[in-house]
Amino acid sequence: MGEQLGLLKVTVVKGIKLVIRDFRTSDPYVVVKLGNQTAKTKFINSCLNPVWNEELSFSLKEPIGVLSLEVFDKDHFKADDKMGHAHLNLQPLASAARLKQFAKVSSAETILRKIVPDTDNCLARESSISCMNGEVVQSVWLRLCAVKSGEIELRIKLIDPPAASSN
Repeated sequence: MGEQLGLLKVTVVKGIKLVIRDFRTSDPYVVVKLGNQTAKTKFINSCLNPVWNEELSFSLKEPIGVLSLEVFDKDHFKADDKMGHAHLNLQPLASAARLKQFAKVSSAETILRKIVPDTDNCLARESSISCMNGEVVQSVWLRLCAVKSGEIELRIKLIDPPAASSN
């Protein structure tokens, strides 16, 4: 197994303008995956602009994978309908965390890096990675693919593993 880089805490904040999958609305929930780890939020009844504010935890290891998420509409009688998917490259976050270890960053919020939306990512708007009280945090809005509309806001925190004794 690769080197343990830390604990990744992914807060699924909210969704906006999600697509309708039921009669007039949807009952959305989000499934987040990193490598072979999967976690999901609870579903929210009849809501196209849901606020979950749920924190999911993953362990981040080398090689750094891609965080992927899928939004589904909870159905009681048939298979849950897909409401789009998105992914996020975690490399910038991991690099920023490494940078933080070398640069003595002050306790105030410091922006380490900005990532702009482009064809290779699912960003709906510019995302910033900052250091707050020693934790590296990335706020990101992801545009859902394979659907007409929908964005999901995530807030991701990378918590350093306990310092390993140098060998």
